Amino acid sequence: MRLRICISAAIGVASAAFCYFLLLHFRQGAGDFNWAIHAAQRLLAGQNPYDTPLEQYPLTAAVFALPFVALRPEIAGALFYGISSALLAFGLSRHGYHRLLAFLAYPYWGGLMVTQWSTLIFASAFFPLLLPATMAKPQLGLPVALTRLSRRGVIACVAVALFTLFALPNWPVLWLGQLKNYEHFFPLLVLPGPSLALALWRYRDRDAWFLVLTAIMPQRWFFDTFTLWLIPKSRREILFTAALSWGAGIWRWYHVPHSFTEVGRVAVLFIYLPMLTVVLFRQFVREES
Repeated sequence: MRLRICISAAIGVASAAFCYFLLLHFRQGAGDFNWAIHAAQRLLAGQNPYDTPLEQYPLTAAVFALPFVALRPEIAGALFYGISSALLAFGLSRHGYHRLLAFLAYPYWGGLMVTQWSTLIFASAFFPLLLPATMAKPQLGLPVALTRLSRRGVIACVAVALFTLFALPNWPVLWLGQLKNYEHFFPLLVLPGPSLALALWRYRDRDAWFLVLTAIMPQRWFFDTFTLWLIPKSRREILFTAALSWGAGIWRWYHVPHSFTEVGRVAVLFIYLPMLTVVLFRQFVREES
């Protein structure tokens, strides 16, 4: 346990430091976490959090930003991502230190550059009381929540939802009015995305359902796929999927996408299809053995 805590803390500190450097260097403030802080500040001031079309997060995201509102944006964003990374490392290492190889996946580093939610949502799969994090970005969190429900997790989610409704009763209506501004793609609908439905061939496997549920959710960028690393379990599976995911990173380095459909196609090719391969091949190996 002590070693797990030390390794998790080291990963958290290192990721926070690097995130802080990037946020400061590129003058991003708190990155994507800016919008959670914005909503939290408006909530504390008794103002409408949805006073700009760019605020597209549910008010549940603001709950996680409340401890950071008094900090400089760069420090707030770095601490948020560092804590998220430490929690994820602690959760992953419970099932073996080789699971930490998931941090090699390109979507993790893509999320670090802009302080995204996918790392915390990934971590929530291992801690029931952290399950409300899935409500901060529902299009990523819903597949995690539906495949990892627990009594404590549901109670925690209900408590956070009731808190936000008490603070601002009409926020769901205000938030739903913002969704028209969310540009996205659906992985299952972007060729060759329909092939992901083959995962249902292994319908008894929770990972198969998780892959399909994630594929039908609206997404915007590669960092949204990081939760998919809940699927690979062995060292070979993790390294296989992590290595191929950098194909998306290399493509982005040399190419400016012209549409989110184009982003979606690359995500399917380099991230979703390798995960499909893991789901199908893993079962094939089990059957052969």
